[in-house]
Amino acid sequence: MNRNNQYPDINQNVKQLLSNIDSNIVSSKTKGKLQETLNQLIDLKTALDESSIVAATDQNGIINYVNDRFCEISKYSRDELLGQNHRIVNSGFHSEEFMRDLWDTILSGKIWKGEIRNKAKNGSYYWVNTTIIPFLNDANQPYQFLSIRTEITKLKQVEKELKNMMTKLMNVQEDERRKISRELHDGIGQRMFSLLIQIDRIANDIEHDGLEVIRNDVSNIIQDIRNMSWELRPSVLDDLGIVPAIRSYLKEYSQHYGIDVQLDTNIKKRLEIDIETTIYRVIQEALTNIGKYADVSEAFVKMIEDENGIVVSILDYGQGFVRQRDMKGVGLFSMEERARAVNGHLEIESEPEKGTHIKLNINKSEVDSHM
Repeated sequence: MNRNNQYPDINQNVKQLLSNIDSNIVSSKTKGKLQETLNQLIDLKTALDESSIVAATDQNGIINYVNDRFCEISKYSRDELLGQNHRIVNSGFHSEEFMRDLWDTILSGKIWKGEIRNKAKNGSYYWVNTTIIPFLNDANQPYQFLSIRTEITKLKQVEKELKNMMTKLMNVQEDERRKISRELHDGIGQRMFSLLIQIDRIANDIEHDGLEVIRNDVSNIIQDIRNMSWELRPSVLDDLGIVPAIRSYLKEYSQHYGIDVQLDTNIKKRLEIDIETTIYRVIQEALTNIGKYADVSEAFVKMIEDENGIVVSILDYGQGFVRQRDMKGVGLFSMEERARAVNGHLEIESEPEKGTHIKLNINKSEVDSHM
């Protein structure tokens, strides 16, 4: 690209600057190097404008520069953007906390990076991967902010489609678990129980040690079937809801692992079944890991609903672990995917010898939308 055509104002300023330099003070060789350096800066700006969406604002957030790609994606003209702030493209998607964190970061002189959904003039939405760089004065205070963005709308669409596929897959999995669980409990389990009654009747008429052995075997099989049915999907979750299901699960869990689990909850109503299933599976997976690896005698589960939504917390003070970046086990992956399926957020904090804290956050808007 011809830099003279792309940035005539900059080149004019460069020529004016060079012409004002006293040739008696600066040699022609030095002026040549200055020209070369300035040309390189122009080339870098050209490359940046060609590849990215660029805007600059003053310390108050007022836009004083936008490139052509910004105008193209926002559908606003340059005249419509200059003198405005970025609220002109605010989609209203992000929370006040999100925006406050952004401003707190750049006003402190730090670089902010993240993904933002904006709204174009025609009402369409677009996503941009954003880096905001503060420029600091001699007092170490920001006097200008440079925003460099890359459009990722198609990527976000693919992520949304993938999330929908994962949600459908987990729903199918839960439906199959429900069917198999019911069949085990109501079908095979009931027939085995009938067989146990028949053995008891025969034992009343015939005294034989072998019958007692058979009875014990059948009784153990019935218990195994019940356990399998419970692990697949407890019927109480569908029939009565998350709180009775968790109370029942904790009773079985404590008997199996010998770990006392203290439950604290203020939830008094039924939630949407997808949210209840997510909460149940996250607690189940977290407690299973505690039972296998934490080496503790007690654990703590909270399910609290407030004005912001629902927070589920599973805590132990056991072995803990060091979580390596980008390394996820099947259990952790399952919990995170389930959280994403209901637009929730999973947080995991763990430290060796100090324990593990898993927190599931589900926003009130998501809870209300499922009701």
